[in-house]
Amino acid sequence: MTTSPGSARATGSAGARTRDDIERAHLVDPTDRTWSIDRASVSPDLGELARRFWIPVWDVPEGRDSVQRVLQYPVCLLVVSDGYARFHGVVSGLSHTMLTGRGWAVGLMFQPAAGHLLTGEPVRRMTDRWVDLSTLRTLDGTDLTRRVRAAMGPDPRDPDAQAVARAHVEDALRPLLPVDEEGRLVNAVVEEVETSPELLRVDELCARFDMVERTLQRLLHKRIGLGPKWLIRRRRLQEAADRLRDAEAGLAAIAAELGYADQAHFTRDFRKATGLTPGEFAARFRGA
Repeated sequence: MTTSPGSARATGSAGARTRDDIERAHLVDPTDRTWSIDRASVSPDLGELARRFWIPVWDVPEGRDSVQRVLQYPVCLLVVSDGYARFHGVVSGLSHTMLTGRGWAVGLMFQPAAGHLLTGEPVRRMTDRWVDLSTLRTLDGTDLTRRVRAAMGPDPRDPDAQAVARAHVEDALRPLLPVDEEGRLVNAVVEEVETSPELLRVDELCARFDMVERTLQRLLHKRIGLGPKWLIRRRRLQEAADRLRDAEAGLAAIAAELGYADQAHFTRDFRKATGLTPGEFAARFRGA
């Protein structure tokens, strides 16, 4: 299957969840045709450690740029490109990446459990930060970067090259297995929030895991770097962005369905997070 500019392709088991994987977090401009992206699930044995790969390739005309805006999931990221190799902590606000010229990147979205295993420290120290991959003591980032670039360099759009690059990343991560019991718990907590749109309050989340709020706070700050209120709010904003792509959706109805007191509260929350009002964001998809 060929990948068209400004579009995304999912492979592996993640293909059945294409809209969720691609659009809930990625505030894509539907008129931007300068990039393409492939996505792939990780090998089954790494399922508790990582979620999926994304591999963007771009060709932005001279004098232009392409800004990628993402409401990131509550997980750390690994990104190797032709110009840098980084480990990213969780981004609390809106993530911006500027694409210029020609380039590519191999990115891996981890599970919530992974950040602490990779850094050996509470992940709150990495919130809104990144470090060079070579500084991590848990893997050989320099060697991994060299291998990924050697695979991708000749033709970053080649599916075989991408598969080799993904295999190198997975091989580097397998020594971190197995995921610890606390890591499996935080994976379960985050999954519960992300798959339960009716869950709107921290006390409800605590009840589902028979956990007092202070204990939940400590767990999440250690393993993802942010607290339960942020986690629930981020899921609501991602869901809002997804629903706003539907031309028939009404703002008042979306606000009510997502648990906002009124449309004005929803508008303020969405604009603060994305820089756009819900109406401005929805307008980008009318006739796109």
